[in-house]
Amino acid sequence: MIEVRIHGRGGQGAVTSAEMLAHATIEEGRYAQAIPSFGPERRGAPVAAFARMDDEPIRLRTNIYRPDYVLVLDPSLLGLPAVPAGLKPGGMILANTSAGEAEAREVLQGYRGRLALVDATAIAYRVLKLPITNTAMLGALVRATGTPRIESFIEPLRERFGRVADRNIEALKAAYEETSIFEGSGDPLPAGA
Repeated sequence: MIEVRIHGRGGQGAVTSAEMLAHATIEEGRYAQAIPSFGPERRGAPVAAFARMDDEPIRLRTNIYRPDYVLVLDPSLLGLPAVPAGLKPGGMILANTSAGEAEAREVLQGYRGRLALVDATAIAYRVLKLPITNTAMLGALVRATGTPRIESFIEPLRERFGRVADRNIEALKAAYEETSIFEGSGDPLPAGA
């Protein structure tokens, strides 16, 4: 089972990201679930969403506390302790940032594990003309994991976004091409932890 935690801000599409990831996985004939995390959030407040993917039926119905992958839709959230919290050994943080590896690791409080970086905000402005990074970050996830395939997102994105689906597909593909992956030391804990 692959478990993904998504950090974003209200209105950035974290919940939609989890839903699209689940739909793309189901499109491949596998099992998936998306779990929104709602509370007193408002536009701009930090939010989280969760997704699971597996070849077998998924019986868990909880939030994800030990993710394999953490997607960070907003670069201002990178310094939060919640971002690397509980990340499984060998897991990966996928971050929307214009920073290079060294600067991103510093903001992530010395995180030494696997890391994928993409400037999803620049892609979103270039392609969507809006700072909504969710579909771009899904492209980064596909680049880093190989699952689900890019093609599996096409139909779910068309159903969800209608007339703006093509731009979202373009953002997904652009981020796939522009994501940089860094293996790190294999130790996901912050330095000094």
